[in-house]
Amino acid sequence: MIPRDTRLQILDLARWAPSGDNTQPWRFEIAGDDRLVVHGHDTRTWCLYDYNGYASHMAHGALLETLRIAATAHGLEAVWRLRADSTDTAPVYDVTLSPVSGLAADPLLSCIERRTVQRRAMRATPLDSGQRTALAAAPGAGYTVQCFETGAERRAVAGLLWRNAYLRLTCPEAYPVHKDVIEWRARFSKDRIPEQAVGVDAVTARLMEWVMASWGRVQFFNRFLGGTIAPRVQLDLIPALACSAHLLLKADVPPRGLADHVRAGAAMQRLWLTATAVGLHLQPEMTPVIFRWYARSGQRISHDPAIDRGAAALAERFEQIAAIGPDQALSFFCRVGVSDPPRSRSLRKGLDELLLKP
Repeated sequence: MIPRDTRLQILDLARWAPSGDNTQPWRFEIAGDDRLVVHGHDTRTWCLYDYNGYASHMAHGALLETLRIAATAHGLEAVWRLRADSTDTAPVYDVTLSPVSGLAADPLLSCIERRTVQRRAMRATPLDSGQRTALAAAPGAGYTVQCFETGAERRAVAGLLWRNAYLRLTCPEAYPVHKDVIEWRARFSKDRIPEQAVGVDAVTARLMEWVMASWGRVQFFNRFLGGTIAPRVQLDLIPALACSAHLLLKADVPPRGLADHVRAGAAMQRLWLTATAVGLHLQPEMTPVIFRWYARSGQRISHDPAIDRGAAALAERFEQIAAIGPDQALSFFCRVGVSDPPRSRSLRKGLDELLLKP
């Protein structure tokens, strides 16, 4: 029998896994002496960026991998299984905990709570050979990490992100997501992104807060006052140049279903925790990947056809930069670099809020 307190300690650490815009699409259940249950959900009904629930499924994978690592602190092996009657919109994961004699704590255990997002400029310190080797090996079998670290490569990615940001900021379907995920005038947030972690200066933040109060204001500023320029410079262009490298996580085989996206999320989390372990900070750069998912599937992003045309062109440019074909499966895109720890960050809901009551 595994004590309830031990299971609660494992879940309390696992809840620090990353999720898109800090949505935390999971709830927990204590079930039996050696079992935990993760009740997942996705946000596709309201979040443009959760294409077919993929982003949420990857978050589930990151959570399950974090749970596995957390369990090793207690000499336990955690194995998850997707419940047979699960749906894609509300998958249920049964986790079995088993004592393993001599099982050592995972080397990434100490990185779980230290892992964070750095959206501000980092130092362009080149990766050393040890960091490259560790990052390449981190995701495990079935995945490859492509690195863009020369000045020319970082400039090419910066150009891609500049174009991507214009689509993101002018897409009417993205506006309600942007409006709701920021907690203004906050340094920390347990269920959103605090303003001070967004990565813009105080003047731009005040302007963004006022403009984003209505889509009409956003359209006016974008059309007549160059409203996308300041956030694109501060959130995309400068950070894309001020980093050590951009990393692209590629799956060797295209995903065939929910479980493959969950496994991709586990690989993403191992990469992120490894970056932390080797002294790097990380910022996800997922919207080019997500817009490419839309474009290559032929699924509309917006009622504005210009957005869909822009996404198709963006996908083509992404493939040119990465020297990949349209069928290559992309799981995660990010930048890494050396910086001081962020002063602001997203926190998490307390375990009492995430734990389902019997």
